[in-house]
Amino acid sequence: MPTRRELANAIRALSMDAVQRARSGHPGMPMGMADIAEVLWNDFLRHDPQDPAWPDRDRFVLSNGHGSMLIYSLLHLSGYALSLDDLRDFRQLHAKTAGHPEYGLTPGVETTTGPLGQGLANAVGMAIAERALAARFNKPGFDIVDHHTWVFAGDGCLMEGISHEACSLAGTLGLGKLICIYDDNGISIDGEVQGWFTDDTPARFEAYGWQVIRDVDGHDPQAITSALQAARDEASRPSLICCKTVIGWGSPNKAGTADSHGAPLGEDEIVLARERIGWRFPAFEIPTDIRAAWDARKPGAARTRGWQDLFEKYTQAFPELAAEFSRRVGGTLPDEFAARADELLRSAAGQKNMATRKASQFALEGFGPGLPELIGGSADLTGSNNTRWSGSSTLSADNSAGNYLYFGVREFAMAAIGNGLVLHGGCLPYVGTFLVFTDYARNALRMAALMGLRNIFVMTHDSVGLGEDGPTHQPIEHVESLRLIPNMHVWRPCDVVETVAAWQAALQRANGPAVLALTRQTLPQQTRADDQIAAIARGGYTLWQSGDGNPEAIIIATGSEVELAVAAAKSLGNEGRRVRVVSMPCREVFDAQGREYRETVLPPAVRCRLALEAGVSSGWHRYVGDEGRVIGIDRFGESAPAGEIFKFLGFTEENVAGTLRAML
Repeated sequence: MPTRRELANAIRALSMDAVQRARSGHPGMPMGMADIAEVLWNDFLRHDPQDPAWPDRDRFVLSNGHGSMLIYSLLHLSGYALSLDDLRDFRQLHAKTAGHPEYGLTPGVETTTGPLGQGLANAVGMAIAERALAARFNKPGFDIVDHHTWVFAGDGCLMEGISHEACSLAGTLGLGKLICIYDDNGISIDGEVQGWFTDDTPARFEAYGWQVIRDVDGHDPQAITSALQAARDEASRPSLICCKTVIGWGSPNKAGTADSHGAPLGEDEIVLARERIGWRFPAFEIPTDIRAAWDARKPGAARTRGWQDLFEKYTQAFPELAAEFSRRVGGTLPDEFAARADELLRSAAGQKNMATRKASQFALEGFGPGLPELIGGSADLTGSNNTRWSGSSTLSADNSAGNYLYFGVREFAMAAIGNGLVLHGGCLPYVGTFLVFTDYARNALRMAALMGLRNIFVMTHDSVGLGEDGPTHQPIEHVESLRLIPNMHVWRPCDVVETVAAWQAALQRANGPAVLALTRQTLPQQTRADDQIAAIARGGYTLWQSGDGNPEAIIIATGSEVELAVAAAKSLGNEGRRVRVVSMPCREVFDAQGREYRETVLPPAVRCRLALEAGVSSGWHRYVGDEGRVIGIDRFGESAPAGEIFKFLGFTEENVAGTLRAML
């Protein structure tokens, strides 16, 4: 029977070899954390390599994702569908073993990590999801949701500000099934971190309300086992296990230095490392006895079968709950969702004028009762974002069954925690703040798009229309910059009907996130026929036109500027001009339509085009062409009442009509 050290050395050897073959990568962390990983994966982690999506599996998150060969080695050795050839292809084009772990690419990878600290924040979301689902579905004798979330994190993760945001909230919520193993090796890319990271990390986490297990020898399996057991036994607090490790452990000349952090060890050093750790086998060769000792397929299958047997009995005892659990974990919407959405759209058409942030709350009131998987929250702006609806109850340390989170002023963590809720499964999150503060959360929004997660970002106060708070709070470039993120749908609705349609689209979209950019100021309801309401889902459509036949000119507008576009078009219509108003609440969805539809809305022959949006103008030029014009805001705003700012910046009916009149 192989020793624990020999099992850990298999990780070290595979990591050294793959990084060397790729001529790039990070061998130091996998070599340093190999002993910890061996104990966790062989003695504690509840998983099934043959069923990576088993609902009640433990979640493992490699927050320090640069050490990706650690998780690839673990997945391969324990029996996941990741071959030696996949490891040999580390960091190569189209390989399952990308430079950083990628969700959806590699079986067993729970989240895409690499931007440090975000994996840890995702894990907080996963732990919240586990607790919320357990509170909803578990019954006496039927704990169908009962698992832990384990995180590996390094110095870099804990230096990042998002770790403070996320871990502070995790402590407040008392997430006892969240366990973070801190790789305290004292080294980052620039060298010894004592020159720039001297925090008392254990005291910091104790202040958050975590259980902290200090000074664990990360190369002593017995000490590691004791620490992991103590963490798993703690039910009321998340746990931080501080493991002292040596980066690059086993490398005679590079262990304990930044030289092993982010570059191959080199062929000569690998030979010496093999001698040092007693690994006598060629590159990528794992001896039969070591491979057999690592193989987790049989015990994993037994765990899954045990859970399936329990769930079958649960189904017999609680058939409706079992069906609901399966639906939610499967990520499908209720059968009646479409009918509910149609009814809500009809109701929206009869509403009074209101701000679209208020219209968003109206949508939540309509959709919420039929979507028990909704979990929402705001970054200390609940009353401004209108993210709490009448069916909300606060999720807290004392109320695990809640569906509303007060995130506090933690925009970045909020967005990343929302991603974790999606990744866990069974939850459909929406999170809110001011649009201008997407700057704080942007990288998590990008990660949601990269992973294709159904996370809904409710971003209010979407323009200079928020008024007196001034340029620090008035988003100018934000809508356009969010549109630059691939796979992100950015909706900027103009009234209640478009807001409900935007919510419907965001809820139905299973392969990516959506941003809802919403106004503070009241907007008028637009008049539409049924076919126009249906066309909102296509991202852009003809809202109004003066005169019959093909238009002479087209005004394209979004959000609060649609009102201006219609008023200006009517003014020119009274002069006998044929002017079309195209409302384009979501450019990404419109661009995805077929050419025939797009040219029906924007006929190529019509060269006189004017785009209108209270934000930077740059993205609109491809819609208006060389002969068109854009009325936008290519400067910062001013502190003044909204009406005065719009007038000062040229967003008036007179200016829009005059500009188009001059073009005609």
